[in-house]
Amino acid sequence: MLTYDGALPHHGRFDYQPITRRADHVWPNGARLAVYLGFNLEHFAFGEGMGASIGPASPQPDVLNHSWREYGNRVGAWRCMELFDQLALPCATLLNTALYTHCPELVAACAARGDELVGHGHTNAERQGTLAEAEEARLLALCRDQIAQHSGTAPTGWLSPWISESALTPDLLAEAGYRYTLNWCHDDQPVAMRTRSGRRLWSVPYPQEVNDIPMIVARQMDGKDFAQLIVDNFDEMLDQARRQPLVMGVALHPYIVGQPYRLRHLRRALEHLARARDAGSIWFTTPGAICEAAEQLTPLP
Repeated sequence: MLTYDGALPHHGRFDYQPITRRADHVWPNGARLAVYLGFNLEHFAFGEGMGASIGPASPQPDVLNHSWREYGNRVGAWRCMELFDQLALPCATLLNTALYTHCPELVAACAARGDELVGHGHTNAERQGTLAEAEEARLLALCRDQIAQHSGTAPTGWLSPWISESALTPDLLAEAGYRYTLNWCHDDQPVAMRTRSGRRLWSVPYPQEVNDIPMIVARQMDGKDFAQLIVDNFDEMLDQARRQPLVMGVALHPYIVGQPYRLRHLRRALEHLARARDAGSIWFTTPGAICEAAEQLTPLP
């Protein structure tokens, strides 16, 4: 039996508009390409729950995969931040708030760098999209309040653990005071989303290709090839940005790119981006600043 013979079910959050038919502008420093780093700091329950794997999942407690992920918090994140400091790169730290009790000094180091802190759930050991509305609202408020309490500023942005949304997530984000989401990977420019309250929620582009988890873990790409992917994506987008302003994110997880042999290649890729930054060719920024710029460019009606 034919299920669909006309318009398909639609999310209703925004309308279709091709990238070739958009208003033109430049970013705040006059550049046409905005670039940011999304640095994912995550904590996982021991002996239960979800998590990326370096090898086949074992019966719990899965020591191999849990300890591989924990390497990122103990070693990899610190090595990545040393690299970011050497290149004077701003960063958006996408933060599981369970880290405030597990390794608070790591979060404090990110805040001391001046990184933007973005809500990323309490833990990546569970999905957000399976929660009932009241529980999902409680999670968003819990993460907002813990970041504000421990780091001094409430987050304006959100990335769901495992990019898992319910049908109400954009509504609940806007109602909890978040101004943008990184969950949607459908565009190379910020897109305003409709919510039930009438508050606008921005979708800031977040990459699922220039991202070490799908590329290195899922597709088993080598570290040097992932670094070249970053360079190639950047060079092509810099060319495309001559025609319209664009956003490029780079998604990193320190238990993956913080491994020494991968960090060596990541260093080469980020040096390439830093040279373009120094030449004034790009705006190296954070997703919160991109959201702010989009708000200024597109005032409310």
